Amino acid sequence: MKRNIARFVDRARLRRSWPATITGAMVLTFDQITKSLIRAHLEPGEFIPTEGRFRLTYTTNEGSVFGLALDPTFLLITAFIIIGVISWAYFRYLSAAGVLLRIGLGLILGGAIGNLIDRVRFGEVTDFIAVHVWGSFDWPAFNVADAALSCGIIVVLWRILAMTRNTP
Repeated sequence: MKRNIARFVDRARLRRSWPATITGAMVLTFDQITKSLIRAHLEPGEFIPTEGRFRLTYTTNEGSVFGLALDPTFLLITAFIIIGVISWAYFRYLSAAGVLLRIGLGLILGGAIGNLIDRVRFGEVTDFIAVHVWGSFDWPAFNVADAALSCGIIVVLWRILAMTRNTP
């Protein structure tokens, strides 16, 4: 009897983890494919002009986050810690949380792993999306993983704030 209950609980937990798993896998796949295409078809510093505020460019990021110089070893250690803490928290506390929160965690994990793969394989991260904001100001170049991380953090914070407001 205990064995059947344990199997049911494990299946239920596995079923609840699908949104995060699928989201993370999709982000990771799309991130790695787009970076590979940029590296294959553009030279570093080269860009493709487009209409509007966006353009494709090939830049690398050896040890900075939004232009802040950081030690690459520090970034790797921080990435491993973040991925570990989020994974642990997800499976320990949040596996029964709402679908949006799980999708947000999948965005964070997929983005963090995507950039971590680049740092380990190449010693740098490939960025390729450039956004002109206004005047002479351009947002620092980023990639799919960066966008997923940012969106995931927003979704997770939004859902956590909503959950804390609804708790008596």
